[in-house]
Amino acid sequence: MATPTSKQTLKDYCLRNLGFGVIDINVSDDQVDDRVDEALQYFSEYHYDGVEKMYLKHKFTQAELDRALENESSTAQDKRDSSVTATFLEGKGFIPIPDTVVSVVQVFPFDDSSTNNLFDLRYQIRLNDLYDFSSTSIIHYEMTQRHLDYLSHILTGEVPLRFNQHQNRLYLDMDWSNDVSVDDFIIIECYRKLDPDSYTDIYNDMYLKRYATALIKKQWGSNLSKFNGVQMLGGVTMNGADIYSQAIEEIQRLEEQIQLAFETPVDYMVG
Repeated sequence: MATPTSKQTLKDYCLRNLGFGVIDINVSDDQVDDRVDEALQYFSEYHYDGVEKMYLKHKFTQAELDRALENESSTAQDKRDSSVTATFLEGKGFIPIPDTVVSVVQVFPFDDSSTNNLFDLRYQIRLNDLYDFSSTSIIHYEMTQRHLDYLSHILTGEVPLRFNQHQNRLYLDMDWSNDVSVDDFIIIECYRKLDPDSYTDIYNDMYLKRYATALIKKQWGSNLSKFNGVQMLGGVTMNGADIYSQAIEEIQRLEEQIQLAFETPVDYMVG
């Protein structure tokens, strides 16, 4: 069996699966290309093997800090009385995010604490108690660390963030003039689409092959349904409606399957 390793070989596989080589599959090459693109998009958005958990590092530039201090104004007009208006200001404190990122989970907190600081509480705990870890329980140390993290969360807090995949912007709602400086780094925890051209094994995924085949079958049935009932040479009658309905049932089963077995839990993807 020829293993799909590219978009073209996946298209060929799907067409052969539908009977190409024995019967004519009445779909154009552009239609097949569109349905495979649709299958790849669906795979990357809902299948846990279509994305990867990634930590991206970003260094702030002077241009970003200057832009964040600017405001973009917009005016709203009352629908009943057009003479009544209100002006709103929106900050530009955002970072452009790569198109492949589908969700931002969190940005690691900004703080100045360092375990190399002699006056840092965590440094003192390790300095004074580390020798006991080999002979005593570390439960107290673990509970203390959790308590310190909770205090940091309450007193310092986390940076509020907003992200929308179609904007490709990560908004950080913070005091840009004081919380960060030029050349400071942040670490972004996110989920990123896998590039099938770089990781060609995606084209051979069993679910993707079945889903792409079902989408092409649906397109085939839709094309034939426009000529439903037309009798061809030899007495063969086109019945695109049956092919279309079969494809719809297959797609519904596959989409239920991905939700039950392959979808990443929603809580992990919220950003």
